[in-house]
Amino acid sequence: MFRRHAAGVAIITANLNGSPFGFTATSVASLSAEPPRFTFNMARSSSSWPAVANAEYIGVHMLGLENQALANRFARTRDRFDGDHWEPGPHDVPILKDVSGWLVGRIQMRLSFENNAVVVVEVIDGQVGEDGTPLLYHSGGYSKPAPLDYEI
Repeated sequence: MFRRHAAGVAIITANLNGSPFGFTATSVASLSAEPPRFTFNMARSSSSWPAVANAEYIGVHMLGLENQALANRFARTRDRFDGDHWEPGPHDVPILKDVSGWLVGRIQMRLSFENNAVVVVEVIDGQVGEDGTPLLYHSGGYSKPAPLDYEI
């Protein structure tokens, strides 16, 4: 059923003992505006879980249509940080270049349930990138939103 639910595509990054970690996620959601917080879910069997489990700070990067190759790289390969597409950011969190926007936050809570975890993060820094078409994940593939003839 959730294959029919379109979701925005993001990349989560962290630094553990000087090494960058990251993965593609579709579970990022805003939690509160005051204070600004977001959540994401992940499998604790993920190769990035040790970094998320032990890092104090984490980054989330919102992706646009032009970032599809980056989303694939962080979803399917191990060479996620080879190249010049990122740089160390606040609190040494890896920051990806040319994305729709990024946030860095302090992890407030990790809630484990069986092999999964819900992570709550309070935003401490961020930057909005160029405006563009968001990258969506729907029915097992990437997609883009289509405008509707609707006025408010």
